Amino acid sequence: MTLTAVILLGAFHGINPAMGWLFAVARGLQERSRDLMLQSLPVIALGHLASVALVVLAVSATGSIVTATALAIGAGVVLVGFGLWHLLARRHFRWVGMRLSLPQLAAWSFLMSSVHGAGLMLLPVLTRMPAAGHHGHALSGGMLVAGVHTLAMFLTATVVAVVVYEFLGVAVLRRAWFNLDRMWAFALVGAGVITLVGAV
Repeated sequence: MTLTAVILLGAFHGINPAMGWLFAVARGLQERSRDLMLQSLPVIALGHLASVALVVLAVSATGSIVTATALAIGAGVVLVGFGLWHLLARRHFRWVGMRLSLPQLAAWSFLMSSVHGAGLMLLPVLTRMPAAGHHGHALSGGMLVAGVHTLAMFLTATVVAVVVYEFLGVAVLRRAWFNLDRMWAFALVGAGVITLVGAV
């Protein structure tokens, strides 16, 4: 069940245009290059993985100091707060300009994933992993979760990007962007509530 949730969250991130596939498609259309679009996707996934891995490291590092219950409660509060902020905020972080090098694209992806709380969505899974006395096991298990999650995100984003690039174009996304963004915020709040209920 946990693995399924991790994969589904990865797929959800892959569908969400804010996580990078829209940017990859835009770069491809701008340069009229399918290869450039496909080249952008693994770099975007790498930035996403780095953002999620930071959360894994934080959970792993504090696991031996803070109890699992306190960490779960803190995670729940952060998720709910971040989700509500996302629902109420009218502006979203944006990078200026579309002509980025691959390292800059990875940095953009890292920032976007962090701003959108990509790693925070995995906190309900990470806080249930063994921590006290098993630091190495918790870290390796957490990194495995991050890897599986990012692979699901990458595969989904690649499929969506290819379909949009080849058949739809970016004009169709004007309405879908808002809906997915709202759904993302509601998902954050929902995950936070579930984490808080499970902790208490």
